[in-house]
Amino acid sequence: MLIKIHPDNPDPRRIHGIVEILEKGGVIIYPTDTVYALGCSIYKPKAIERIAQIKHLDINKAHFSFVCRDLSHLSDFTKPLNNSIFKLIKKNTPGPFTFILEANNEVPKHFKTNKKTVGIRVTSNKIAQEIVKQLGHPILSTSLISKDDIIEYPTDPELIHEEYKKIVETVIDGGPGGITPSTIIDLTKDEIEIIREGKEEILL
Repeated sequence: MLIKIHPDNPDPRRIHGIVEILEKGGVIIYPTDTVYALGCSIYKPKAIERIAQIKHLDINKAHFSFVCRDLSHLSDFTKPLNNSIFKLIKKNTPGPFTFILEANNEVPKHFKTNKKTVGIRVTSNKIAQEIVKQLGHPILSTSLISKDDIIEYPTDPELIHEEYKKIVETVIDGGPGGITPSTIIDLTKDEIEIIREGKEEILL
């Protein structure tokens, strides 16, 4: 199913329909402020397994992100942050950044890797923000990778739907996607480490 949602003024009823799909354990493809992404509820293990299969990832080694509406979810899933780290995150959110942080015991067990970390993302995309707001908790997210050798990330939602309509429940058409993913920053060590250079440079 392809659902068109206005990127600047998302229809709450259409968002509600997406949320119902997630609550039932469905998998969606949705826009972010960088590239299109696969998403599901963080509390639906079977949906998470499906996403791992779609991307040909080992579920026990895969690194997924939590897309949050704002920083109020930080303390729900991460260990306490010092002031300088919190200020750094606050300065750069919402935005095209994924922050690797130490996970606490509230992170669902199926996410726990040997490193016990979690990726936190606060996207500025209004569609994604509204989905998380209505859902009431973060969604699992991972970038949608193109099967094309030339373009790494697919940008056309109609073409994405053609390719994935039998694999996911819904593709959201929120306009053309980007071609550069989020910048990934590891904040679990003494020194800040840029894991992946992405759409923007972090403001320190």
